[in-house]
Amino acid sequence: MTRPSSSETPEGMRSSRGAAEAVAGTVRIAMWSGPRNISTAMMRAWGNRPDTFVSDEPFYAFYLKRTRLSHPGAEEVIARHETDWRLVVEHLTGPIPQGRAIWFQKHMTHHVLPEIDRGWFDAMRHVFLIRDPRDMLTSLQKTIPHPTLSDTGMPQQSAIFEEVRRRTGRVPPVIDAREVLENPRGMLGLLCEALGVEFREEMLCWPAGSRATDGVWAKHWYAAVVKSTGFEPYRPKIEPMPSSVHGLYKSCLGIYQRLMSFRLTLSR
Repeated sequence: MTRPSSSETPEGMRSSRGAAEAVAGTVRIAMWSGPRNISTAMMRAWGNRPDTFVSDEPFYAFYLKRTRLSHPGAEEVIARHETDWRLVVEHLTGPIPQGRAIWFQKHMTHHVLPEIDRGWFDAMRHVFLIRDPRDMLTSLQKTIPHPTLSDTGMPQQSAIFEEVRRRTGRVPPVIDAREVLENPRGMLGLLCEALGVEFREEMLCWPAGSRATDGVWAKHWYAAVVKSTGFEPYRPKIEPMPSSVHGLYKSCLGIYQRLMSFRLTLSR
């Protein structure tokens, strides 16, 4: 979400519930992921649907301004994107841009800091994207050399999962990145069914290149996805996991295994 002009800034904050009622009949999907989890490829898949608008990590600028972490391009992210979480929520629960029927929102779990009210969750259909922490950490440490547990987003993902489960009274869908790569059509079809939307073949391939909906951080994080035209086949990591993240891996593994126990599988 880029910063709105003065004419676009709402004069009063509507509640998430009121915003949802104003646009009844539309579908908003909040996908909750940590970094390096094929989340941008998933955004490409949904963004290639003619009925869907996508948003890229709308709380990232807020997160960076509050934490002052030295992520690549942090100052540009803060300057170019909305840093007020209330305005972000107002935007995400309002009318879907471009008159689309579905709004796919790619969220990083660690960007939603505790001060953000969770009431807007009720306007969303939720899905949780997970990945083996061995693969995730091997990739993450190339961009963030010394990641912390918080940087992985995994404890936050577990907490948001439980929050959604409590609010809805149902287990939200969980999908594993490896299984998506091994069978994109099957897993995306299963996910669409769980979310109550029709699967579209357009989700399986897309044109290479950047998108207007990509955040300004794309040049630091999206090199492979920008070149892609579909989901790359799963390839096991050949390179060893750096010794510096072995302890972090152990902390992540239990969280991953628990969420894996809830995942959607084609055999079920």
